[in-house]
Amino acid sequence: MKTAKSTVGQIDSSQPSVVQIGSPESPRYFTLAEANQTLPLVKQITRDSYEELEIIKKKLRNFVPSDPRVVFVERQYEEIVKKWISKLERLGLIVKGLWLVDFDTGDGYLCWKYPELEVSHFHSYTGGFAARRPVSEIIEESHPNWA
Repeated sequence: MKTAKSTVGQIDSSQPSVVQIGSPESPRYFTLAEANQTLPLVKQITRDSYEELEIIKKKLRNFVPSDPRVVFVERQYEEIVKKWISKLERLGLIVKGLWLVDFDTGDGYLCWKYPELEVSHFHSYTGGFAARRPVSEIIEESHPNWA
């Protein structure tokens, strides 16, 4: 008689790994591959939040500023943004602006802005979005450990 092997706790290496969820206080460092592996989840979370906000923005455009419902709708807007930030911070990302996130490499940041297709830019810790450069240039120049 054969016994079935338990698969509880085993990881199927043929599937992409699940992204670790942690605390925003615990820094997480990403390689380029890890950032791009995490990106589908980041895109989905961001797309969902973006679409929710589009509905709220339409509501706000239909109100006159003195309409008492504006306050309620603005709170909904804030709540959607706060939830988006919280979800991405739990994945270890650093939110730099609306729909703009950084993946810390230990040398600087891999940078992604919705709706870019991949994580393809980098900037130093002191540089910001305006200073970002294509990852391919950085790899060619300095062969960083995260590449």
